[in-house]
Amino acid sequence: MSVFAFRNLVLPVQTKTLLKKHSIILLVFGFFAGLVFLGFFMTPYNPVETNFLNRLGSPSWQNWFGTDQMGRDIATRILYGAGWSVGLALIVSTAGAVIGTIIGLLAGSLGRLVDGFCMRMTDSFFAFPELIAAIVITGVLGPNTINMVIALILVSWMRFARLVRALTEDIKRRDYVIQAKLNKIPYYLVLSRHYLPNIILSVVVIWTSSWSRTILSISGLSFLGFGVQPPQAEWGAMLLDGKPYMLSAPHVMIFPGLAVLITVLTLNLMGDHLRDHLQALEK
Repeated sequence: MSVFAFRNLVLPVQTKTLLKKHSIILLVFGFFAGLVFLGFFMTPYNPVETNFLNRLGSPSWQNWFGTDQMGRDIATRILYGAGWSVGLALIVSTAGAVIGTIIGLLAGSLGRLVDGFCMRMTDSFFAFPELIAAIVITGVLGPNTINMVIALILVSWMRFARLVRALTEDIKRRDYVIQAKLNKIPYYLVLSRHYLPNIILSVVVIWTSSWSRTILSISGLSFLGFGVQPPQAEWGAMLLDGKPYMLSAPHVMIFPGLAVLITVLTLNLMGDHLRDHLQALEK
């Protein structure tokens, strides 16, 4: 079997082993995702429709999580809020992973000039705390959803670039990569057949933690007024709306907070299992 054929078999075998070993956590995540999509079709309420006759209602059979200060069903708003909090975080973390992977591959596989330029640019972005930089960028561009996504993407790719660059530097010294270069294999084939199969699992591990961290960032920015704007149902914005009623109607804040907690905890557990699997493969 050729070197190229052997390397191409590594990723599928690892992926199958990963799915078998950690099927429980994947099923839990799939259950929550299915519950959200099912809720869209089952809920009879509009997430932005007000009903002042039923404002600050306690949890009941009609309104499982109660109603907020404008009479809107909190359970329905949490379901729709998942599209903003989790969906936007998925877009941001995926875009950051793609950008960081490309920069890391270029820095690690090309010469010192490209490596120096890419890494100095990465260090420049690392000089500022991510959330503070996102607040500054969003404040300059204007507080809305699109500007928040742009700001978070700009501050989310550096960890991927650092990781991929370090892995690529190690892979570049291996015999099969040196042999491919000596045989004048096209650069894009070396990337797709040697580099990517060996770094993809590590990138996925960082991606899961980035996804959960981005959910917190989106909720935090929306809570501060820099993210998703009312009346859209976003978990951080719901926490902001419920802050004045924290003592008189605590359910307005408790349930959106639990939604953030459970989602972030599930994603972090997935990341931990993926990391344990990767460490087991390396032994």
